[in-house]
Amino acid sequence: MKLTKDKHYINSLYYEIEQTAKYCKYLGTQIFNKLSISLSLDEFATLDTISIYGKICQRDLAKLILKDRPSTGRILNSLEEKGYITRFADTKNNRLVRKTSLTKDGAKILEKVTKILREYFNNLPEYLSQKDIESLSESIQIFRKGLEKEVEFNI
Repeated sequence: MKLTKDKHYINSLYYEIEQTAKYCKYLGTQIFNKLSISLSLDEFATLDTISIYGKICQRDLAKLILKDRPSTGRILNSLEEKGYITRFADTKNNRLVRKTSLTKDGAKILEKVTKILREYFNNLPEYLSQKDIESLSESIQIFRKGLEKEVEFNI
């Protein structure tokens, strides 16, 4: 989507997605606070990502959660202190790296919070039909994959 002379940035798809993402983040934070969930939204997303990708090094995890390595390290430190993850030495491409995996307690809290969130989100008003959600999700994934080719990350 090109920006033309008569089209302002705030009327662009990029801006709409950015604003929508901010609302989603605010809503998630409010839900976590309201439901007294013992994780931050970033910690939950990190646990969920680790559960999908299994044993993963910090650099790869940082790329997946779109955080710099120091921020990812702070999240991992917090999760490790809570007993939800464990970090261990391993090799990747013949190099020594520290990898992360979920503990049993981490898997339990992830399952518990996922269930709470699913119930909460199921009780929110439906703004889109299931068909619209699937279509929008597919379109956003295509758009994001295109952007991934354009964006340079130094993580």
